[in-house]
Amino acid sequence: MDKKRVYAVVDGIVQGVGFRFFVHSLAHQYGITGYVRNRPDGKVELEAEGDEGVLKEFLKGVRIGPRMAHVTGMEVVWRPYEGRYRGFEIRF
Repeated sequence: MDKKRVYAVVDGIVQGVGFRFFVHSLAHQYGITGYVRNRPDGKVELEAEGDEGVLKEFLKGVRIGPRMAHVTGMEVVWRPYEGRYRGFEIRF
């Protein structure tokens, strides 16, 4: 399968509800690399690399989020794989 990189900005009730930790855990379950972080505008940003099919499944989980979150939108940009990351981290 083709390796890809995806950049996404998630909007809604996504800060203060464990969203970054949820995404971090999900990334480990799927074996993908990258990062997730809160943005000053109240959204959450992430970038992830891995097999395209795995990333698509990962994004489905991100759209659902943890129990207390409410995702109202997600901008997704697909990019070429670069092998930038060794693991998946929460950035502060």
